[in-house]
Amino acid sequence: MIPEEVYEAVRQHPYPLLFATVSGAHLYGFPSDDSDWDLRGAHILPAQDVFGLEPVEETVELTEKAKIELDLVTHDVRKFFLLLLKPNGYVLEQLFSPIVVHTTPEHEELKRIAHGCITRFHVHHYLGFAANQWKLFEKESPRRVKPLLYVFRVLLTGIHLMQSGEVEANLNHLNAEYGIPSIPELIARKTSGAEHQTLDAVEFSFYEAQFAELNRRLIEAGETTKLPAEGNAKGALNDLLVQLRLRTILASRF
Repeated sequence: MIPEEVYEAVRQHPYPLLFATVSGAHLYGFPSDDSDWDLRGAHILPAQDVFGLEPVEETVELTEKAKIELDLVTHDVRKFFLLLLKPNGYVLEQLFSPIVVHTTPEHEELKRIAHGCITRFHVHHYLGFAANQWKLFEKESPRRVKPLLYVFRVLLTGIHLMQSGEVEANLNHLNAEYGIPSIPELIARKTSGAEHQTLDAVEFSFYEAQFAELNRRLIEAGETTKLPAEGNAKGALNDLLVQLRLRTILASRF
């Protein structure tokens, strides 16, 4: 269940939204009772902001810590589309998140177009992200379950993307396909406890070997993928952006 406060935060956004979805632990399938709500999306700046002389802020960030902890980050559609044209797994996961708080017909069109943005080079995003997350995890004392789940989620999302061309960020769904025996127990520890469930030294050695194996599998998936080297969505994204901008111009005239 999505709390009403999440919908209210979206309703209070200062600009029209193309979409807003849930990211973070709720998307990844292992939220604890004290997990905050991470919302991501794209908004449409008004015509006078886009075409005027003054510089514009393309990213809006809103934080709520009253009844629930909530973090809402959205980009103007131009910035979001440009991010889609890069090998950026973050924006793909936000766009294709099945936990939708706000949507539009253009959101559905953008998802269709975005399949043409996915290339073999997205493997570098997931390899780099997993490596950084692992380094942070290694430095912790004591080491927590949560960052380790993020590492495995990233690696399996990358493997799945390379093999299928589809975006899947839920670790439960991924593990149903790839069957890593230790993941259900880690998820149970995280979701039944708090954000700071920890691991001992013996467990670390075991998971270090699993990290190395999944990292190897992601490299192999990137080398054998049938995904193209280049996307073919730039023209369609440009057309959609122009349509959205024209709509704001027309709306501002009446």
